[in-house]
Amino acid sequence: MKRSLLLPWLLLLAICGAAHAEKADSTKPTNIEADQMVYDDVRQVKTFTGNVVLTRGTLLIKAGRVVLTTDQYGYEYAVLYAAPGSLASFRQKRDGGPDLWIEGQAERIEYSEQTEISKLFNRAHIQRMDGKRITDEVNGEFISYDSRAEFYSVNNTASGESKPGAGRITAVIQPKNPPAQPAPPTQPAQPGKDQ
Repeated sequence: MKRSLLLPWLLLLAICGAAHAEKADSTKPTNIEADQMVYDDVRQVKTFTGNVVLTRGTLLIKAGRVVLTTDQYGYEYAVLYAAPGSLASFRQKRDGGPDLWIEGQAERIEYSEQTEISKLFNRAHIQRMDGKRITDEVNGEFISYDSRAEFYSVNNTASGESKPGAGRITAVIQPKNPPAQPAPPTQPAQPGKDQ
């Protein structure tokens, strides 16, 4: 690999770090609210439309439409579609600390339970948070995240390819240890006053 290509990959790996979703979520029931549901039992496809809110443990998903397909082995494949003029979004607690989160949004989000790969298409954004503080974030037209391998790929086209002149991706990498807040100044003792 050329030296000029190595630095961006190292920066991308630094952004990603460990972003494991909370493992306990996989054992929780999935609750879905929507304006409508259509269930095709033969094809094992459930379609929820209208202000869809899906929760599973710490996972919170919001979208205009969600299509859940179950394969012959019982794995689910989800596709989230944004409502017109907005973005589909997710938020989930990460393992590794008491208040670590990952959030993402895009016009379309695909997730495979079997491969544990998430793909975000068009106006894609992912950020990792420690409490309310954003620790790292990436933006692009396409983001793929493999949670097993802890590997991100961010591209400037929704096809998953990067093409010259198609736009830029952005990444913000915060310092791992944020600067300490200065202590408030102490008042010196005044002579002649009882202490």
